[in-house]
Amino acid sequence: MHKQTKGSTEMPNPINVLAIVQGGRLEFEAVIFAASFRAANPNFEGRLIFAEPQPGPLWRSNPKIRHDEVIDLLEDFDAEIIPFESRYFGEKYPYGNKIEALKVLPEGENFIFFDTDTLHTGPLSDVPFDFDKPSASMRREGTWPKLELYGPNYAQTWKSLYDKFGLDFESSLDLSQPDEYWQRFLYFNAGFFYYKCPKIFGEMFTKFAVETRDNPPDELVCQELNPWLDQVVLPLVIHALGGGRDALPAGYLDGETTCHYRLLQLLYARESDRVVEILETVTAPNKIKKVIKNYDPIKRMIYQSRGHKARAMFDRDNLPKREQKMRNMLKKSNLWLR
Repeated sequence: MHKQTKGSTEMPNPINVLAIVQGGRLEFEAVIFAASFRAANPNFEGRLIFAEPQPGPLWRSNPKIRHDEVIDLLEDFDAEIIPFESRYFGEKYPYGNKIEALKVLPEGENFIFFDTDTLHTGPLSDVPFDFDKPSASMRREGTWPKLELYGPNYAQTWKSLYDKFGLDFESSLDLSQPDEYWQRFLYFNAGFFYYKCPKIFGEMFTKFAVETRDNPPDELVCQELNPWLDQVVLPLVIHALGGGRDALPAGYLDGETTCHYRLLQLLYARESDRVVEILETVTAPNKIKKVIKNYDPIKRMIYQSRGHKARAMFDRDNLPKREQKMRNMLKKSNLWLR
């Protein structure tokens, strides 16, 4: 039974921070998440919550945390572990966890969801959130849609989704970007998102995702929705709720306050000296080290200095424009560990 430790209820507008935890890589990333969060937010008065998927028909293997030591550490960081049932996604689409996990949060309270592979580098209190206007991460590449010869173009593909859910398409466009350039269309990385009510956001996110998966518009016939489904429908949710690409000033999340590193190899390869120092500081205590080194990529990258070998391969002032090129270079050097 996981202990649940509630945070302060005295905040007039409490903020609930949510991430996913489950057996395997994410349980060790959750420790880094919690350690860095508490270091960066010593006066945080809200709740730090990890949602944990439970065994059920949509999981062939048990998705729960496998190491009791991880549970103990998360509790030491005053984090709650709250179970949830996978009703729509599960093992076939684990990215759907972030959609279904929103139901563990209290209705009508401000929330921020972060991917578990996030390092906290500054206090959230510095971030000028407007929770009435949702937004998400703009640190993204044009990963979807992939256009096919003689198939629908960007505008036709995206408009079909807006039309499906009765949303205004034209007002979502960034008219400063060229016609048929991917950045003209509202698109986010789902590494973080926020709003004033998880129930409203979560129900719409679930509805749009399930209906797009099960009954996509004809214009999507050539498009791959796995693994992109969450990022395909997230812009629709944010637009429907009155948010957008400019709702949050740049430079805070995915900047001074958080780092969505995705993989430790990429953190070492491209992030600032400050980010690397924070990572190595929060993972230095022995009680943390002895737990997270059970995950081999963490042991090798952080504690056996493979990360610094990866770092030496790249010039932070002249990084490859596409992440895939960085990944390929790391793989060739046998520094791609998962």
